[in-house]
Amino acid sequence: MQSDARPISSDTGLREIGLLTLDPPALPKTQPGRVERIDIRPQLVEALIERFGPGKKRPFRIVANAGNGMAGPLIRSLAAHLPFEWIWLHEVPDGRFPHGVPNPLLPENRSETAQLVHATGADLGLAWDGDADRCFFYDETGRFIESYYLVGLIASSLLSKEPGAAIIHDPRLVWNTRELVTASGGEPVVCKSGHAFIKEAMRTHHALYGGEMSGHHYFRDFFYCDSGMVPWLVVTRLMAESGMSLSQLVEERMTR
Repeated sequence: MQSDARPISSDTGLREIGLLTLDPPALPKTQPGRVERIDIRPQLVEALIERFGPGKKRPFRIVANAGNGMAGPLIRSLAAHLPFEWIWLHEVPDGRFPHGVPNPLLPENRSETAQLVHATGADLGLAWDGDADRCFFYDETGRFIESYYLVGLIASSLLSKEPGAAIIHDPRLVWNTRELVTASGGEPVVCKSGHAFIKEAMRTHHALYGGEMSGHHYFRDFFYCDSGMVPWLVVTRLMAESGMSLSQLVEERMTR
């Protein structure tokens, strides 16, 4: 990362950093530094709730599968400020990943979350990857909703409050995203996949939002960075405001 959370890619200095590792320059002699450990969760939770928290409060029941990764503690902190009932799966971080690799993109990793959503009558299922920068969704029937459809849904929801803004998307599948962004008064902008490229395009176009099929979602109001927390805050807010379930919000697009 550069200053202001700007990413470094092969086009913006990564190769030069690689060369420096092969022939590192001598470091100047300075006074020893010090390490200070701080917990940023309170400030992060406050910012997330202030910017993306629910307006109309509805007591959704949500299955949350943290995959023994980094998501658990932050979701717990957010949960204290939200009117939801939580059903937890693999909440405690454990780098041994005793319940398998935390990658909900793999079909074999989806059944546990899907079955628990169905068994508990939950309104929504959520799952995260290990470092919690990707969030994945299950509707109230336990059906896994591909991230591609979430990109269009989140884009149209955000554009309803700020029409005319640019939306960044990757080139792998485009029709749904482009149709919804255009219909919502936005400007769809295609960008090659990869967080460094998406983040740079977000800044170049001052984009409101960017999304990839991989489950990465980027937000202007989150420093143009991707987040595994903002997507489900936006979707639950949309569900509360519209009175619609996730399946109802995406069904028409998914059956085309």
